[in-house]
Amino acid sequence: MPNSSPLNVLENHSLKEYNTFGIDVKARYFIAARSEAALRDTLSTTMFDGLPRLILGGGSNLLLTHDFPGVVIRMALTGRHIVGRDNEATYIEAAAGENWHDFVRWTLTQGLSGLENLSLIPGSVGASPIQNIGAYGVEMKEMFHELTAIDIASGEIRRFDDTACGFGYRDSVFKHEQKDRAIITSVSFRLPHQVQLHLNYGEIPQELTRMNIANPTAQDVSNAVCNIRQRKLPDPAKMGNAGSFFKNPIVDQTRFQSLQKTHPQMPHYPATDSRVKLPAGWLIEQAGWKGKTLGRAGVHAQHALVLVNLGNAEGAEILALATAIQDSVQNKFGIRLEPEPIIV
Repeated sequence: MPNSSPLNVLENHSLKEYNTFGIDVKARYFIAARSEAALRDTLSTTMFDGLPRLILGGGSNLLLTHDFPGVVIRMALTGRHIVGRDNEATYIEAAAGENWHDFVRWTLTQGLSGLENLSLIPGSVGASPIQNIGAYGVEMKEMFHELTAIDIASGEIRRFDDTACGFGYRDSVFKHEQKDRAIITSVSFRLPHQVQLHLNYGEIPQELTRMNIANPTAQDVSNAVCNIRQRKLPDPAKMGNAGSFFKNPIVDQTRFQSLQKTHPQMPHYPATDSRVKLPAGWLIEQAGWKGKTLGRAGVHAQHALVLVNLGNAEGAEILALATAIQDSVQNKFGIRLEPEPIIV
């Protein structure tokens, strides 16, 4: 029930609808921040002094394993607009609470390209820099311009450019030194006027051929990506999941060549001049987990990288499955897979 606070604080509030795994745990306190003012008020109140804090976006990169004993702040700020143009690019900005896929679709309706390969990724705009989301040969950092964030200690607005964000593979400073220090409120992107479509990654070429499209537009690429994702990945509304659960491991050339001797069919992609990216889904499948279940948690039958809630699973069950997979892959390949979701 709501208490008497003007912040509209909900107590013992279920988080089931706020995480795509559909884990039914409760937050001691829950607030939906719909404006920067409401966010500042939440941060400045003494009501939550000494309590842990969890910032929620779309809940698509999160595994909740127990009731949260502190305050959960759901970022519900919305809005998106074009902020400027120069000779080379258009600059657009979206509030942290905007749905990522809806935002990508909006850019396409504006005649802008650059984010189409990132279509249908679940989650919010504010979460995209934290994870440096990526798919089908494109990472968010390639189109990123800057973001604004509220400093938790001072309440001041801070701006971060790409250097300050420290982007890496599914990584940024917001997972490390800025974790629990800054809350992202908006993100802006630089989308070049010159269209540079990324067509040669994964199943995109085959899907465009299937769609009978020889000269694709950015919208065509988005449609192709959506078709592939919908065919391979379960809808979180029907089967709880957080998309890809593990990062694709990156190894040096020496390690890769050693693995290739015993596994000559191992798929691989260049990460840098001296390092190689291996598909975690293939490693999991080779370890025998594709389509397997452990209690009420399972590995999706169509995509071994996706762990699913088969019905009323607890977060601890998903975590137990993830740990068992990590152990199997390490035993078979000597590689410890790293989870993508934040585990709370």
